[in-house]
Amino acid sequence: LGSSSAWVCQLLQQTALFGYGIAYTITASISFRAILKANCYHAHGHDAPCSFDGSYYMLMFGGAQLLLSSIPDFHDMAWLSVVAAVMSFSYAFIGLGLGLASTISNGVIKGSITGVPTKTPLAKVWRVSQAIGDIAFAYPYSLILLEIQDTLKSPPAENKTMKKASIISILVTTFFYLCCGCFGYAAFGSDAPGNLLTGFGFYEPYWLIDFANACIILHLLGGYQVYSQPIYQFADRYFAERYPGSGFVNDFHTVKVPLLPPYRVNLLRVCFRTVYVGSTTAVALFFPYFNEILALLGALNFWPLAIYFPVEMYFIQRKVPRWSTRWLVLQGFSTVCLLVSAFALVGSIQGVISQKLG
Repeated sequence: LGSSSAWVCQLLQQTALFGYGIAYTITASISFRAILKANCYHAHGHDAPCSFDGSYYMLMFGGAQLLLSSIPDFHDMAWLSVVAAVMSFSYAFIGLGLGLASTISNGVIKGSITGVPTKTPLAKVWRVSQAIGDIAFAYPYSLILLEIQDTLKSPPAENKTMKKASIISILVTTFFYLCCGCFGYAAFGSDAPGNLLTGFGFYEPYWLIDFANACIILHLLGGYQVYSQPIYQFADRYFAERYPGSGFVNDFHTVKVPLLPPYRVNLLRVCFRTVYVGSTTAVALFFPYFNEILALLGALNFWPLAIYFPVEMYFIQRKVPRWSTRWLVLQGFSTVCLLVSAFALVGSIQGVISQKLG
């Protein structure tokens, strides 16, 4: 598509990855609080004043990410993907099972086809737009699709492997999203929380919800790093090319820590990654709104990164003639997605502002 499109795509991708760091910090804090609140209610009863400030746990999560960001070659750790997959399946199965069990025990399907009741039609429109943004957030892997494909070995060809992996992953995640979403709404109705597992956590079996939320936290610890590595690598390359003679940028210093092997430290990496993690944590502390932030990120990135650029690349690769039937259909599809994303973006911004002004 040319260098201009590449720079625009890169800017959007880097912004999106930064946003996912913010979202993961907020989500981890919510899961931390859910564990503590569940244990508190279990120990002291449901009338106990069990409330916890999320800011402290965001800072804890940020501190952990600061340590993980200093691990050399973190992006080459294959076991990280295995751990993330195990954690994902664990809390997804737990959420699905508890949603189904709660619906059966309630004896009634809560909620309605019209969704959450609102005071005015405009408020309903805003809620719908935010929900669309949350749905768009649900498939973020397009942001790092090329990063993943670049690490694959051939044969078979990378694009064939990615096509097979994408089909399988979309089918599996769609199954879990639909089941957790439908059974969660059936169990809680209009009171369904943004993070489903926090809705069960204040009741029995509290230990199972503790385990599920702990799986979320472990998954997010690794997930934050997966989404941060492209930014770290871009910064390393950019500054090395810009300042080839700078010792601050290019020199490594060996640090010896007792009981650990010698560790090589680069001052630029330490400074940049500290600023990066600190900035995502600071924004999360300032805008700790789970649903609204997820909707904003989903609406902002869905159309350009998941629709527009892939469609335009497809036109060039397959030499699709302009004004042909296939060209018109895909352009129409892209236009509809643009309008939907714009609608979700406006509603998400309104949601963040209204939450902040409160």
